[in-house]
Amino acid sequence: MSSTSAAELRREFVDSNVLIYSVDPSAGRKGERARALLAELWGRRSGCVSIQVLQEFYVTVTAKLPQRLSLTEGARKVADFAAWTLHQPAKDDLLSALEFHREAQISFWDAMIVQSARQMKCATLWTEDLNDGQRYAGVLVRNPFVDSVME
Repeated sequence: MSSTSAAELRREFVDSNVLIYSVDPSAGRKGERARALLAELWGRRSGCVSIQVLQEFYVTVTAKLPQRLSLTEGARKVADFAAWTLHQPAKDDLLSALEFHREAQISFWDAMIVQSARQMKCATLWTEDLNDGQRYAGVLVRNPFVDSVME
């Protein structure tokens, strides 16, 4: 019998861009798809994020969007997403991501995301920053904004 539980098999990691589109009123179709995906993950209780994702989300939605969230609303959204399964990278995660960054030739920040998803035993990583359908360290990348996934 596998040591991986059924709950771990359902785990799906969400990158900050998906979270950002979900609250950005100017995101159009991407915002709609992001909100639908997040609702599915809430319903299945399968959403996962990392401290890095929450930090990126907060800075972007409170300082970089044309229609920014207030600091209070940004903090409330971070608290909501922090209720998901949360990865808090440690020294070994950093060192593994540095190695993976060199080997896979992806950005360091993307390597940290993949490392967090891998550590949490996520089957899927939802992001638009990596190639849809590609596997990194056993994690399947899905871009929720490509037509084949949006239909």
